[in-house]
Amino acid sequence: MDDAEARRRFAAAPVARLATVDATGRPHLVPVTFAFAGDAVYTAVDAKPKTTTRLRRLANIAANPSVSLLVDHYDHDWTSLWWVRVDGTAQVVGAGSLFDEAIAALVGKYRQYALRSPAGPAIVVRVTRVRSWAASR
Repeated sequence: MDDAEARRRFAAAPVARLATVDATGRPHLVPVTFAFAGDAVYTAVDAKPKTTTRLRRLANIAANPSVSLLVDHYDHDWTSLWWVRVDGTAQVVGAGSLFDEAIAALVGKYRQYALRSPAGPAIVVRVTRVRSWAASR
């Protein structure tokens, strides 16, 4: 698939998997809601139940800002399989215009956030590379 199609499929996906790495190199993978606009991916800490507010993904980004996000499509018809991976550099923001931009993008994509906006913080990923694969072109 070409870059434009990969970006379209990525942006349209309802959920991505966010991969971070801690200071010792241990990977951490979590599903996240996200919005993709231009060369930035936005996700935020929202009100869904969590075991702690000290999320490992936030600590990992502080230690190592290199991240990847993956979306994929599985089907029993393997000619329909595809995935898109976005690599980039992440930063955690808790206020200001970049935080507002992230929340606005998320509210625009998810109707649930229109009812209860994420309180944050937000993660902003500056995209450095988009990779993709599809079983059929």
